Amino acid sequence: MLKCNIFVIVFMFLCIIVEQLPTIITHTSGPIIALPFDNTVTVRCVARGNPPPEYRWTKDGKDFIPPHITSNSTDPTHGTFVLPNKHLMQFQGKYRCYASNKLGTAMTEEIELIVPGIPKFPKEVLDPIVVKEGGPVILKCNPPQGVAPRQIYWMSISLQHIEQNERVTMGIDGNLYFSNALQKDSRQDYCCYAAFSKIRTIVQKTAMAVVVNSCKFAKYSAQLQAKPCNLRKPGLLLPPGVQTEKVLLKGEDLQLECIPEGFPTPTIKWMKLGDKLSPRTKYNKFKKLLIIPAVEERDQGKYMCTADNTVGEAVHYFDVIVEEPPTWLTGPPQSQLTVIGTDVHVKCSVTGKPPPDITWRRNGELLRDDPGNNRRVLDDTVVLHNARPEDTAVYQCEASNRHGSVMANINIMVINMAPLILTRDNQEYAVVLGGDITMNCSVFSSPPSAISWVKKKSSKAIDEERFFALQNGSLQIISAEKNDSGKYVCIAFNSLGKTEVTALLDVKDTTKIVGPPQDVQIISGTTAQLMCQTEYDKSLQSTFKVVWTKDGKEIPFSLEKNSRYFVDNGMLQIMNVNLSDQGMYTCIARTSLDEDNATALLTVLDVPDAPKNLEISELESPRNVRLSWVPGSDHNSSVTEFIVEYEESHWDPGRWKELQKVPGNQATAELMLHGHLDYRFRAYAVNAIGPGPPSEPSERYKTPPAAPDRNPENIKIQGHLPHQMDISWEPLLPIEQNGPGLEYQVSYRKLGVEEAWNDHLVQRHSIVVTNTPTFVPYEVRIRSRNSYGWAPEPKVVTGYSGEDVPTTAPQDVAVEVINTTVLRVSWTPVPPATVRGHLGGYNVGFCSFQRNLLNPNKILDERQFLIFPGKRSHAVVPGLKPFSDYRLTVSVFNKKGNGPNISSANTLRKVPEQVPVLTASNAQKDSILLVWGPPLEANGILTGYLLQYHLINETTLEVVDSQERNITGAETTQLQLQGLEEGSLYRFHISACTRAGCGPPLAEEMVVVDFSTQGWFIGTMCAVAFLTLIALMACFLQRNKGGKYAVKEKEDLHPDVESQGMNDDTFCEYSDSEEKPLKGSSLCSLNEDDTVGDSLSQDSLVDYADGGGEFNEDGSFIGEYSGCKHRASVSGPSGPSLVTA
Repeated sequence: MLKCNIFVIVFMFLCIIVEQLPTIITHTSGPIIALPFDNTVTVRCVARGNPPPEYRWTKDGKDFIPPHITSNSTDPTHGTFVLPNKHLMQFQGKYRCYASNKLGTAMTEEIELIVPGIPKFPKEVLDPIVVKEGGPVILKCNPPQGVAPRQIYWMSISLQHIEQNERVTMGIDGNLYFSNALQKDSRQDYCCYAAFSKIRTIVQKTAMAVVVNSCKFAKYSAQLQAKPCNLRKPGLLLPPGVQTEKVLLKGEDLQLECIPEGFPTPTIKWMKLGDKLSPRTKYNKFKKLLIIPAVEERDQGKYMCTADNTVGEAVHYFDVIVEEPPTWLTGPPQSQLTVIGTDVHVKCSVTGKPPPDITWRRNGELLRDDPGNNRRVLDDTVVLHNARPEDTAVYQCEASNRHGSVMANINIMVINMAPLILTRDNQEYAVVLGGDITMNCSVFSSPPSAISWVKKKSSKAIDEERFFALQNGSLQIISAEKNDSGKYVCIAFNSLGKTEVTALLDVKDTTKIVGPPQDVQIISGTTAQLMCQTEYDKSLQSTFKVVWTKDGKEIPFSLEKNSRYFVDNGMLQIMNVNLSDQGMYTCIARTSLDEDNATALLTVLDVPDAPKNLEISELESPRNVRLSWVPGSDHNSSVTEFIVEYEESHWDPGRWKELQKVPGNQATAELMLHGHLDYRFRAYAVNAIGPGPPSEPSERYKTPPAAPDRNPENIKIQGHLPHQMDISWEPLLPIEQNGPGLEYQVSYRKLGVEEAWNDHLVQRHSIVVTNTPTFVPYEVRIRSRNSYGWAPEPKVVTGYSGEDVPTTAPQDVAVEVINTTVLRVSWTPVPPATVRGHLGGYNVGFCSFQRNLLNPNKILDERQFLIFPGKRSHAVVPGLKPFSDYRLTVSVFNKKGNGPNISSANTLRKVPEQVPVLTASNAQKDSILLVWGPPLEANGILTGYLLQYHLINETTLEVVDSQERNITGAETTQLQLQGLEEGSLYRFHISACTRAGCGPPLAEEMVVVDFSTQGWFIGTMCAVAFLTLIALMACFLQRNKGGKYAVKEKEDLHPDVESQGMNDDTFCEYSDSEEKPLKGSSLCSLNEDDTVGDSLSQDSLVDYADGGGEFNEDGSFIGEYSGCKHRASVSGPSGPSLVTA
């Protein structure tokens, strides 16, 4: 092909400077059909050449001079002639055009001119066709020939179409065939019409008459309107004989026709012997005509048609042979431009059936094999050995068989010339590193040229292992390196001259995928991302692109919104992945020179498909079945389990419920079913992605009724009233009833007593038993039954009859003060028999009472209580108000309520804190002014202050005299103290007091001197005022920080135990060896197993209700706040007792 292209280029290059063989560029193709209404017929033949060619024509192999031809040789239509319509019949024949100059002669294939006549039927007189009823009839048309297409019609004189059916058919030949004649077929005007649409002509044959002689009828008359006298075996009206050979050309439509005769009317069947009929097969005319359009070679073979009826059958065989006219295998031979001394081969490659005969001509004359000459004709090939200039000519190859012919003109030109390099000068070549490159140097010359290559900047010829000079003059470089880049020169020379061209080579970096996509598993509905990082030579950026393929097909990318594929910076994103996206994805990095690719597998994970083909089979009983199924695809995530659901039409139709789970590697489930239900089942699979869709429901499966399988559960025995027992249970579900008439047999008796069971049959799911003893244990059992029998023996449960409130109160109540907000209460538990129910615990109620300051006779009280569940003998009561009087009650409770209680009284009191400041000032001869502040925490209601003052020996600092004074009134904060000795040293103590006592004192010392006569008196008073201000500020800051003042004091001045304890920052001493109530002392004891922290975290404070409240079933108390009366003593079952502090 490359050689042919070179010759074409040379021809174009030399066409204006060298002689050129004639070449026919256009001509009229045959056959030419001259229609009657055409005025002229034009036969065209145009050729080119240098010198311009001359034309001649032959007709039927003899020279022909056209009646009118253009004489101007420069006219491009020279060689074309025009025939007039008049007397056109004399020009009918086969024509051939010859175009010649001094170098050779070209010729056309034969051009057939057909001049058809006017089609017409012959005039004839036809006798009527007489036939016995039931016999066959053939009406022959014998239509005339004419210009195709031709159509045949059978009609009456009045142009009414003759009805065609299984009995009456027109054949391909135009004849009208009757398989069996009926009396109604008798008529005088059967006319055959032939229509030629191309020449707009319709011709009519003489009308024919048919006479059908009748005979007597039998049972077939109703069916066929007429019955022949005898039944007849089938025969074939068309085609005749037993076998027909059918030859047609490849591409034509195969038409095989079988028209039968006989009575009843036979039917036609077709078959191909040894093979199946082609799927392209069609039938027409009630299967009497078989058609295979555009027949191929594989359609040839033996076909058989069978005509059969109730009497017998007839067959006919068709031997179908598919042939074809000559055609070129690889196209017609190409013209060649060659040089002296070379061997020229011209091959005429054709095919056809039968094999075509090949005829060779030279300049239109027959060319025969001449072994003694340099020209050899070897069947389909002509060889010119050691070509010479006189071998220049036009050679014709013509191949023909009985179906047609093909012909080609081959120009062979042998010339002498200096080297002509056909490759463009400064041609640029590019190759990637490590690739192979071929730089062309196409040379045309005669005699042939010697070709060499050199690299510029080097005068030596290239001679390296990687460089190869090819036979056609090209230079091939293997595994190119970077230093191979540069300019190369191709030099061609022969005896007539020398020439050269330059080639430019650029070795570029390879294209590589450095970050290939990785295999990925992605969940359906999410976005998949495949990364492809590349490197390439930047000079190739304009041609670089990344292409993605899926399973070998390129992925189309679109900018439309509904597109799911996006590429950004080498990353392929697939939106909303589905199962169709699974496959092998290949990233191709491509430039104009090379490419690299990498592949990754995208696996799509999705929920499993629904199981299929659900089947139910019985096992041991109709209520024990096996459900099996065929699992669907798991979509790349193994099935972990199958879930079987059921729906029943009686109790809850249309609602699907879960019945059973089975492992994912199991495709069956053994199901235990309830009775008297109409089931449907379905299943669905679950994998790591989630549950899949359910299967189609199974067929309905109805179970027979049966006795209940189980008895009620969750039996509860309660007593809402003291002398009754309430029994309730969880009833059977509707689907568990297994049949109609469900009832429950409730049986009960006292626990531990050998007596008969008391039985009751009920339909509800509860029963109340009356007149029972209070809180007595019972045995209870409940059994199910329906109309078909009893459930299995039930289990026996125990419970108690109704409860009543307790009858006794706890004894030996004692109260112990732990601190100012916490008390410890202890008691002796009540006997269990007096509880008369399930022990709920103990209630500790407490009531504080205070006198109203505005109305001292009115006592303010508030009652609360704590619940301590379970069996216990003590409790800690936290959260009390300091320095308050409390009355406590203790009672036991059960679900019915509280029993009697017992009371105890106690007082929580504490002395005030130390006063924050004390100043002595304004000293006179025998008096001094004392000023103090109230305590920060009074711990009660202040009743006044206690002032103690001592005369001190200034030498020994011993107390000489001590006096005290009660200051009433909580509002008093200063005192002018009289009767002091002038010039003496005094120490003053002042304490705040409540009903609980006086708090720790604060001391101050000062010498009694009359400062009013002193000159420095004013300065001293200012200093005292300043110090007083500082003390008040310090007191305020200390109170905000929660601190205390420490006052230095000698213990022997005021030996007060309580004050001393406060000053030492101790609250009380505890005894962990015994428990006893507080009796007139601030000392208290705390049991080491009952701490305040435990009480605070374990006990709950709720409202207290006096008298018998009632608890609900969970043990909580239903009560309300109520006032309490202040009493000094409490009387109980053990007599009155009074606890004071």
